[in-house]
Amino acid sequence: MKSKIAAVFSAVVLTLSLSGCAVTDTDNTPSDNTSEESVINYQQISQDEAAEMMQKDDGHIILDVRRPDEFSEGHIPDAICIPNESITDSMPEQLPDKDAVILVYCRSGNRSKQAAQKLADMGYTNVYEFGGILSWQGEITTE
Repeated sequence: MKSKIAAVFSAVVLTLSLSGCAVTDTDNTPSDNTSEESVINYQQISQDEAAEMMQKDDGHIILDVRRPDEFSEGHIPDAICIPNESITDSMPEQLPDKDAVILVYCRSGNRSKQAAQKLADMGYTNVYEFGGILSWQGEITTE
């Protein structure tokens, strides 16, 4: 009886441990155990890294995905506002180049992750998400 219980217990442990082994490669290519929807195709970076990237004259776009009323209360200089809710499955007209560097932020970091994933799903190749303006240490403007 004890050996049957031990065998069942071992089988359950093995099944549970194997079911948690879905891995995504570092190049964001799904392994055989993951679905395409679970793959993140954007890069999450720190706000310090975003600030460094903003210093470059490389044609980058700073994208604020908050609502227009939130944007008008204060935003990062040179940012454009495309609310997360308006990013669907078609390219936003303000983002015609799918290879442009796009630095995405919101208020706290939740909507920016959603928007970054939607952009990556549409084929944008250089999407960087850096969280929310609440913790931004750089300049903020209302102009």
